[in-house]
Amino acid sequence: MSTLVDPDKPYLPTRPTAAPPAMLAELVAQAGVRFNGDAPWDIQVHDPQLYRLILGKGSLGFGEAYMDGLWDCARLDELFHRLLSIDAEEKLGGMARLRLVAEIVRHGFFNLQSVQRAFHVGERHYDIGNDVFTAMLDPTMSYSCAYWLDAADLATAQRAKLDLVCRKLELKPGERLLEIGCGWGGLAHHAAVHYGVEVHGVTVSKEQLAVAQERCAGLPVRLELMDYRALDGRYDKVVSVGMFEHVGPKNYAVYFDTVGRVLKEEGLFLLHTIGSHVTTRHTDPWIDRYVFPNGKLPSAHELAAVLEGRLLIEDWHNFGPDYDRTLMAWWENFDRAWPQLRERYDERFYRMWKYYLMCCAGFFRSRQGQLWQLVLGKRGRSAVYRSVR
Repeated sequence: MSTLVDPDKPYLPTRPTAAPPAMLAELVAQAGVRFNGDAPWDIQVHDPQLYRLILGKGSLGFGEAYMDGLWDCARLDELFHRLLSIDAEEKLGGMARLRLVAEIVRHGFFNLQSVQRAFHVGERHYDIGNDVFTAMLDPTMSYSCAYWLDAADLATAQRAKLDLVCRKLELKPGERLLEIGCGWGGLAHHAAVHYGVEVHGVTVSKEQLAVAQERCAGLPVRLELMDYRALDGRYDKVVSVGMFEHVGPKNYAVYFDTVGRVLKEEGLFLLHTIGSHVTTRHTDPWIDRYVFPNGKLPSAHELAAVLEGRLLIEDWHNFGPDYDRTLMAWWENFDRAWPQLRERYDERFYRMWKYYLMCCAGFFRSRQGQLWQLVLGKRGRSAVYRSVR
């Protein structure tokens, strides 16, 4: 029976009588990790049924066991950095491997990001409670990678990201900007106030929309609850920050065709998205179940293939390591705010959220994860684009 660990109390390594199966011990050893070792990234086992869950369910079982308090680790971020650097999930055999095959089949045969499913991620993730995101994020409520080039804190880095996006888009007063996935309105507010543009933003989250509309009241900003496939009209510039991960490969062509249809001939489109270092046919099952349902990260190959004949790549900027730093800053904010948040959320939620932020930090630190900003234009665009950093 699982026992949750109180996050406010330091945990001590336990020494279960059952030793880890040799194949698991050998696997984590490749990453410099031990079960019940002394390093801060070692796995401290509170219940030996952890081993059965890993062998049977892979990363899903590993994450659920953490949520239930079956194991702990002083430096989860570094543990994931090490495990992801050796592609540990891919090396598991047995039932865990079969589960990966099932995920591949699910993504291959079903459109998990169809119109009917478009609002699932908003309901399951973005609508969990604005109090969590207000506590975790910076004052602009930017829930995407910050730009740390000249920044020393999260708030400065997020403002730098918003301004970088606007400068890359070459925004001019009076232009119409479409934002696909407007979040809590941070970019719309920044672009309207500092660049004098008119913004139309859409989101699939009711909670995000309510905050964004309040924040942008009195500005030339119109925000709606809408799936991107329902968009029409014509815009000077289009932007999408941290939304493309929810589109899915089966819909990439429709997505970019929609952008091409609403973007003016001389316009620019900026796509800000997480990317995978290789093309994959599945999503991590724990992330899919507990954080971002039906999500799928694109690879550079997938993007280049779908863009061919649709839009030209004017610029491709990768600053993936900045996401590691962003996630660690979010974790510090969330952990600091937990004494107030725990009145509404239980310990299992705390452990789920910690696991989510730490495994994502390890994902980017291992360089499996990338963060791309692509600037795209139409073939008929006459102006020469000058890259901005």
